[in-house]
Amino acid sequence: MRVYGIDHIQLAIPPNSEDLARVFYGEILGLREKPKPEHLVQRGGVWFEQDDLKLHLGVDCNFCPATKAHPGLLVEDLDELVSRCEAGGYRIVVSEGIERYRQVYVIDPFGNRLELLEFMGE
Repeated sequence: MRVYGIDHIQLAIPPNSEDLARVFYGEILGLREKPKPEHLVQRGGVWFEQDDLKLHLGVDCNFCPATKAHPGLLVEDLDELVSRCEAGGYRIVVSEGIERYRQVYVIDPFGNRLELLEFMGE
């Protein structure tokens, strides 16, 4: 037996905030929305999936943002993504970085923390 990977990441969002999620995650971050399975639609939320990335946003009636725990998203052209976030009014926090990566944090519209990492090579 072994645990060998992550199928998806789920973050919580408040009720009735799917349209705001689509703006931030779809338009600003450029993620592609995937329709939820029919039997899950009534629960609300929105899924974004492309290539190996699966980020699901689930409605939590007792929503509390994840201000410390966060997904680390690998990105290309971090500077462009930072510009898009700032133009949308989202605060960027530049981090010291880790070896071979440039990284920043951005807070989504609901207060959830996301880490954006760009690989700088060997």
